[in-house]
Amino acid sequence: MIGIALQTLRNRWAAFLGTAVALVLGVAQLAAMGLLLAATFHQPDRPPERFAGAPAVVLPSEPGWNPAHHDLGVRSWPAATGLSGDLLRDVAATGPTTVDRTFYAQLRGGSQDQVGHPWPVARYGGYELTDGGPPARDGEIVVPEGQARTGDRVTVMTAAGITDYTVSGTVGAVPYEDAVFFTGDEAARLSPRVDGLVAAGPRDRVRDAVAGGAAVLTGQDRHRADGSAAGDREALDNTVTLVPVMAAVVGVTVVFVVASTFAFAVAQRRREIALLRAVGATPRQVRRLVHGEALLVGALASATGAALGVPGARAVAALLTGLGVSPDWLTVRPSWHWTVCAPLAGACLTGVAVSLAGAVAAARRAGRVRPAEALREAAVDDSLPRSRWIAGIAAAVCAIGWTVRTAVVEPAAILSPTEYVLSLTVPVLAAALLAPLAVAPLARLLTRPLRGLRSPTVMLAAAAALTDRRRVASTAAPVLLTIGLTFSLVAGTDSLTAAREAALQGRVTAPYALAPDGTPGISPEVVERVAAVDGVEVTAPLPTTIWTDDEGRREENDALVVDPAGLRRTMGLDIVAGTLEGPEGPGDDSMVVPASWRLTAGTTVEVRMGDGQVVPLRIAATYRALRGEDVAYLPPRFAGTARYARDGLVRRAYVSFAPGTDTAHAAAAVRGVLGDTGARLLTSGGLAASDGAYARHLTDVRQRSTAALIALFCCVAIVNTLLMATAGRRGDLALLRLSGATPRQAFRFLAAEAVLVTAVGCVLALAATAVNLAALQVAQQRVFGTTALVVPGATVGAAVLAALVLTVAATLLPVRRQLRSPAAHRPGA
Repeated sequence: MIGIALQTLRNRWAAFLGTAVALVLGVAQLAAMGLLLAATFHQPDRPPERFAGAPAVVLPSEPGWNPAHHDLGVRSWPAATGLSGDLLRDVAATGPTTVDRTFYAQLRGGSQDQVGHPWPVARYGGYELTDGGPPARDGEIVVPEGQARTGDRVTVMTAAGITDYTVSGTVGAVPYEDAVFFTGDEAARLSPRVDGLVAAGPRDRVRDAVAGGAAVLTGQDRHRADGSAAGDREALDNTVTLVPVMAAVVGVTVVFVVASTFAFAVAQRRREIALLRAVGATPRQVRRLVHGEALLVGALASATGAALGVPGARAVAALLTGLGVSPDWLTVRPSWHWTVCAPLAGACLTGVAVSLAGAVAAARRAGRVRPAEALREAAVDDSLPRSRWIAGIAAAVCAIGWTVRTAVVEPAAILSPTEYVLSLTVPVLAAALLAPLAVAPLARLLTRPLRGLRSPTVMLAAAAALTDRRRVASTAAPVLLTIGLTFSLVAGTDSLTAAREAALQGRVTAPYALAPDGTPGISPEVVERVAAVDGVEVTAPLPTTIWTDDEGRREENDALVVDPAGLRRTMGLDIVAGTLEGPEGPGDDSMVVPASWRLTAGTTVEVRMGDGQVVPLRIAATYRALRGEDVAYLPPRFAGTARYARDGLVRRAYVSFAPGTDTAHAAAAVRGVLGDTGARLLTSGGLAASDGAYARHLTDVRQRSTAALIALFCCVAIVNTLLMATAGRRGDLALLRLSGATPRQAFRFLAAEAVLVTAVGCVLALAATAVNLAALQVAQQRVFGTTALVVPGATVGAAVLAALVLTVAATLLPVRRQLRSPAAHRPGA
């Protein structure tokens, strides 16, 4: 039967073209996503930059610490405390050493990503003086040429304050960083933590000296000490988070559309299969024929799609890189490496499996027809296959279960992009699977307002939909998927963003706030200058990290150092246990923690700080917190530890005014103090909108890119499916022409039917989206305390219009050619 299948493909290739196109595009998308994800696990060998001239670099390390499993900026405890004095002495005994420190240091008016280093490490990174000399005193610095001239007095902002320095010299620019260099003692004052050590002694002696208490990096591994390594990791984390979501949602859509298209193509050949049964073909032979055709089409189309996956992956990588989501070096190149071969082979096998799965049900159904009933079965067959019933009911049950879980059982799931995006596809796919059951009632409902017109076009369109539900459902499915998934993804993203901003704004009781203006943070001295303005009260939580021991395992948690009075004045925490007031409230020996930490108010916990000290702290209160906002609040006496655990910069500060203060005048005075210090004054609403802007950008890219890929594929599927469906309706056109219908009337009938198909798909899409948004609204109320829903009318309208135009065009364009053919006047055509 494989030979007959091959002959069928050669003689009837046009009948399989629609299936092949859908499969090629589907496999190409799957291959592109797989290649892009695999590329993140095969990072290029990046040469060392800042330590290219260093023989060996010693860095703090902790066995088992994997930075990919922690938020960006979070250090292990050894990295936070830095290299110890004992280790420095032991390594120094092996040969010459140079201490390295990296910290925020920005010239007033300079670039926002400037960093500071001690001058002695400059020679290892290729820095060369172009004018002047190295800093000889603590009040001198070296800056990149073009930013100042030797002898100039410049202002430098650091976490330790804002200080004026004299430029002793300038260095040539390097491509990997923008650095300001200080004397070793001044760098130690500004950043007490020793971040690394360049060791020039024998490597074996250096490794023996550290005795496993630190990592000794040589050769290519020295790149791990570069600042760009952290940037690479952040970009990779973003890509690794984004691509699987896109691949999962696009993959589910592709599999469904391709399987449906192949099943529809087989169903269109019922007459041909029935004739085979009538001339003596056995059920097994019919099944083998259909399976052989599916295997051949699947193999050829999948191979073509896999080949297109490489340029597709490059295009997606270029898009993500241009949006600032992925690292610049991320690319896909043809090779025999497993990172290329494995995704291509997986996508190709998936395509073949999907094509076979799409043909199985139709082949089994056609093979069961008895020869005496073959022609009757081929003429009228509008029942829903058992497999479609089972799949539809299973999908409906999953949709109901997942919706209840999102709304009631685990509403916090909406904060997990990967999990939530996948949940949005379930109701839409359930609606697509059960579409044949809804076609008849929807056709009657949608055409009822037009019945009074007694238009034969409307009557014929409604009758055609009622008598061939499977065809209408198959052609409406891509419309449903396009609108339903686009609507759900975009509305879900926008609604979650609005709800989070509303929740953040509701928790901040201060009318104004300070936020970084493109810089990593705000210097505490800037906060002190703002607080010195008459009538202004500032609460500036300082980010840090604390470590606790849990059953022998050290765990890190985010914390904010803040004055308890300021915490009560500016933050509306939802207290679960304990209190923020009176002697039982937070003090110098206590802290406030999220309820999710499962610590009991009133108990005492030993906490490790970034500077190495271990202190017992009482739990004064616990509060209910959102994911991402679950931090501990520490007393002000731990402010100094922030320069060890983090960078010592304020991320946001809350500004309020004393009673009787002229708010407008005080706000203007604050803006005057800020000047070009890298901070700006915002309203509390503006803070909510700006806070986490990059995270929202990543979410927008994830959801909208996924929606765009789905819409692109589904739009092609709309055209593809309708071309297949219209090509098989020569008999209907012949009957219309023989009954006296003019070409214009035939056009009007098919156009009306196309509009009806689009309307059916839109109604089902809106119903599925309504289920998603209802669950989202309930979950938002429980998580954020708000039910903000954002309906992207413009996006949905554009999707509906595009679907309508494509549906009508894909229906009418083939008809024009068919009406000109003599076959259009033969009913048996």
